[in-house]
Amino acid sequence: MSSPKAQTTPPPAVLVTGAAKRLGREIALKLATHGWRVAVHYRDSVEEARQTVADCARLTPGAQAFRTNLGNETAVRNLLPAVIEAFGQVDAVVNCASTFEHDTAATFSFAAMEKHMRSNAGAAILISQALHTHIAERRKARPQTTGVVVNLLDQKLWNQNPDFLSYTLSKAAMEAATTILAMDLSPELRVAGVAPGLTLTSHLLSPEKFEAMHKLSPLGRSSTPHDVASAVHFVLENQSITGTTLLVDGGQHLMRFERDFSLM
Repeated sequence: MSSPKAQTTPPPAVLVTGAAKRLGREIALKLATHGWRVAVHYRDSVEEARQTVADCARLTPGAQAFRTNLGNETAVRNLLPAVIEAFGQVDAVVNCASTFEHDTAATFSFAAMEKHMRSNAGAAILISQALHTHIAERRKARPQTTGVVVNLLDQKLWNQNPDFLSYTLSKAAMEAATTILAMDLSPELRVAGVAPGLTLTSHLLSPEKFEAMHKLSPLGRSSTPHDVASAVHFVLENQSITGTTLLVDGGQHLMRFERDFSLM
């Protein structure tokens, strides 16, 4: 008689929000390199999401894309269950997607604040809540099962200026939620933050200006996408990290900037 096939444990699965491009894509690829099956969340970047899925799948098979508007509560509540149904289980979430629109005290409105709070803070909390429910259910069969949430924050919280008021408020709420959720959702979940400095350029910065701004730190360089993705991977793998934030910014939070980088 042939011996029964040994049961194999599937690779761990992670949901990365905003993973179609930019920093979210770098994080997704980093985790796929280390054997994670990646659920690539996106909103409008259809082609970029497909490319990220294909690139992740070449590293660890099983990557899939999931389209969701993180400003819609019903859609957010349905996101993680959809990933669980497709993957069988989810072990971690990286809340990377972010609304980033300029306002100041002079142009602030309830609408702007709500838009940022919904997608940046509210969505992260709801997805964490859903992961906690999922892990708690799995612990009934395997009590040692745990999950982890990583929230992408911003060195701006430790080096504030008047620009991007609603965005900053939403990230401050997300940072507070990181501490609160780490207490409230333990021992099932670990919850931690990673706060990059100026990492990627945008339409607001020319390549020359980005290079100049990127060098404004005690180390002479801010964070790179590799630095940030490596920090996220470190938090996911280190079983003792919870309720804290790693600042990955070359020390930019130690300096004083009167304006946001894009407006300096």
